Amino acid sequence: MAHHVIVGAGQAGASLAAKLRAEGFAGDITLIGSEDALPYQRPPLSKQYLLGEMDAERLHLRPRSFYDEQGIALRLGRPVTRIDRQARRVTVGDAALPYDQLALTTGSTPRHLPAAVGGDLHGVYVVRTLADVDAMAPEFTEGRRVLIVGGGYIGLEAAAVASKRGLQVTLVEMADRILQRVAAPETSDYFRALHRAHGVDIREGVGLARLTGDDAVTGAELADGSTLEVDFVVVGVGIVPATEIAEVAGLEIENGIKVDATGRTSDPTIWAAGDCASFPYRGGRIRLESVQNAIDQAELVARNMMGAGMAYDPVPWFWSDQYDVKLQIAGLNGGYDTIVARQGDSGAASFWYFRGAQFLAVDAMNDPRAYMIGKRLLEAGKSPDRAVISDPASDLKALLK
Repeated sequence: MAHHVIVGAGQAGASLAAKLRAEGFAGDITLIGSEDALPYQRPPLSKQYLLGEMDAERLHLRPRSFYDEQGIALRLGRPVTRIDRQARRVTVGDAALPYDQLALTTGSTPRHLPAAVGGDLHGVYVVRTLADVDAMAPEFTEGRRVLIVGGGYIGLEAAAVASKRGLQVTLVEMADRILQRVAAPETSDYFRALHRAHGVDIREGVGLARLTGDDAVTGAELADGSTLEVDFVVVGVGIVPATEIAEVAGLEIENGIKVDATGRTSDPTIWAAGDCASFPYRGGRIRLESVQNAIDQAELVARNMMGAGMAYDPVPWFWSDQYDVKLQIAGLNGGYDTIVARQGDSGAASFWYFRGAQFLAVDAMNDPRAYMIGKRLLEAGKSPDRAVISDPASDLKALLK
């Protein structure tokens, strides 16, 4: 009986295991995770869960009974420490598990502030795991002062939660503007105004020099010479693919675990999917950090482990919830040279990215219709009429004809 082992029990790993069974794989499946918790969804951690609007059980992707019924063996709370490619074994604690095929869905890890600038002080947190959020949740008390380091989506979502809980929020971003790496200036402007309207002190083009305090953080010195008194700090300065176990095993690494279009690594019996995997995409190579990618790529890898031989060619999509605004993104905006703006009702807006005549992506704020139509255009490979987009009176549905 074949035994397929999956290393990493997050969204991608759980999706891959379930898809193997759904596609009719009758052999043994073992899903290994370094956290004690059942596989759970991460996006609500920094929003509903931190706000107390969702309990831990509702985070679970599936109940334990699902894994029992599907014959998926869970090994939780211990990481894989070694992959022996020659013997086809993985080491977990004191046990060595043989595999016929191995899937790496190890995800990513957050960047931490260096100890040299106070990153190891008590009261300095990152947002990635259930344990991370459980540790910081008691800090979110009305009137306390929080410093958010990083103006990407994680930092902005944490700032929104803190503001809603009545904290005094300062956010610093070393780049010229928030969201600079991922969005157009128009989108940055929208969210800057949103956060400032909720009382968040956003400081752009200002780096963190160091955090101060003896054992626990009490203040911050910024690169412009200003100082802040703070009660705690949330760090959102990006994530890196979790590739250590693959590197030690000698697999090829290129901005993540390098896979081909089917999800296969440089070892023909090992696959990778999700945040940790970089794959060929339209003449280049990318790595996507999204729930959509974790699910879709993992499910495709499950099919390919059973011989489907399918190539992965996604239309990426993402979302972010901040206050009462839902941002929905379709496509990838890399290389854009033009933005077409569309204003909707009650604060709704969308920004459409073009390179020359080619439509690349759309950012839609409280405008699900713009998002849906943009996504369908991308899936069809169509570039819409810019005049129709920019005219708020026009019917976007006409673009699909």
